Amino acid sequence: MSNAVIQLLVLAAVAIFLILRLKNVLGTRDGFEKPVKPVVLPDDKPARRSFEVIDGGADRDIIDHVPEGSDAARALAAMKQVEPKFSVNEFLQGARGAYEMILMAFERGDLEKVRAFLAPEVYDAFDQVVETRATQGLKVQADFLGLRELALHDAHFDRTSGEAEVTVRFMGELVSVARNAAGDVVEGDPKASRKQRDVWTFARKMGSADPNWQLVATGG
Repeated sequence: MSNAVIQLLVLAAVAIFLILRLKNVLGTRDGFEKPVKPVVLPDDKPARRSFEVIDGGADRDIIDHVPEGSDAARALAAMKQVEPKFSVNEFLQGARGAYEMILMAFERGDLEKVRAFLAPEVYDAFDQVVETRATQGLKVQADFLGLRELALHDAHFDRTSGEAEVTVRFMGELVSVARNAAGDVVEGDPKASRKQRDVWTFARKMGSADPNWQLVATGG
């Protein structure tokens, strides 16, 4: 075998060795290999955020209780603009307690302790009923069993005066019995509960130092 042929075989062997080494180091790419996806930078994402609040549009504290874009939603959003700490959820929790307290004070004829939470005209209307019972010699025994429904019904806000009104729908369950002077039951059943449905409107001037809402209107 000539020297030229030997040198050619040596060079071929060296080339094959280098190719195998490179293949082991770099690996291989098959034809079906998925392309590398580009990294999406934060700037490529939509600018609008899901929690953005525009006129009450995406404020869960509001649209969990009234339809988005409704007059009530806009009124509640306007209240928050005047008083940023105002929370619809916290208001409804307060309304829950106020309903039981006022309803039981009315049933038992003890309105004085809730007078601060009643507008004068509401207090007078309640007091007339209490006085009529007393004149007839009736005594009422009542126990509140619980609230079966609580829902925000409507809301209004006067930007000029800052006066806010929120109407809430309640359905409570209670046992209430009216007895005459002889102790006979003339109304209600001491062994059966009854459902009490009410629609109450509370009012307050937003931004004022007094945090208390007053009951200004009642309905069924």
